[in-house]
Amino acid sequence: MKIYRNPDVMWREEDEFKEQAYKGLDTGEDVAEIGTSILLHSGKMHSLNVLGTEVWKLCDGRTVEEIISSLGEDFDVDEEVLRKDVIEFLENIKEEGLIYEE
Repeated sequence: MKIYRNPDVMWREEDEFKEQAYKGLDTGEDVAEIGTSILLHSGKMHSLNVLGTEVWKLCDGRTVEEIISSLGEDFDVDEEVLRKDVIEFLENIKEEGLIYEE
C-alpha cells in the first residue's frame, strides 16, 4: 500500500524550530518535544516533531518500507526502533484523517 497526505490538510514547517531541532540532533539532545511543523485539519491543529515532520513529507505515494528506508539514511537510530515509531505514527495520523492508503 502506498501512503498519501490528505490534500485537505493545510501544513507548514516552522523553520526556526526546525533549525533548533536539527542543531539539537547534531549535539545528541532530546528534540522529541520541539514542534517543527503545524498541520490543520477539520478544526484541529497538530504539531509534529522533527521525525513526524519528515515522515509526513514522505507520505507522497511511498510504501511504509520506503519511508523507513529513507528515514534510516538521515537518522541515526536502530532500524527496529524506527520501524516501530514510524508505523505507530502512521496509524495515529491515519486515524486523524491526515493520511490515506491506496
